[in-house]
Amino acid sequence: MHYRIRNITPDEYPLLDHFLYEAIFVPEGHTPPSPSVIASPPLQVYIHDFGHSPNDHGLVAEADGRIIGAIWARIMDDYGHVDDETPSLALSLDKDVRGQGIGSALLTHMLALLKKKGYAQVSLSVQKTNYAVRLYRKAGFEIVKDMEEEYIMICKL
Repeated sequence: MHYRIRNITPDEYPLLDHFLYEAIFVPEGHTPPSPSVIASPPLQVYIHDFGHSPNDHGLVAEADGRIIGAIWARIMDDYGHVDDETPSLALSLDKDVRGQGIGSALLTHMLALLKKKGYAQVSLSVQKTNYAVRLYRKAGFEIVKDMEEEYIMICKL
């Protein structure tokens, strides 16, 4: 599949609602939550007023005029929060384009962008059973906190 990675534009910020929902890991055999779950305060921190802070950074993957994936980072008190200088990361792809290297490409571009912006590290939270753990480890993320169901991981930039 031919795609390109580029900065998200302000008129595309509303798409983060969709990609936040798609980022929710649903283990095999489990029922996905209602899309209304993204309205909860712990999830709204990822997208509410995105683009209003100089610490908000987002990229999208676009193919045939359609946004098929997004990665964004911001300093927030989320599940992956480690300190007030480290942005937390969210990565999501539409289900029909997963497993094609697009997530890896988005992640590589975001890590380079954050390094260029002067951040020392980036963090994230991921469920232990999520196949994305392998992607993050391959990109240089290390586990800094091992909780019951998830990891908090950091990548030094």
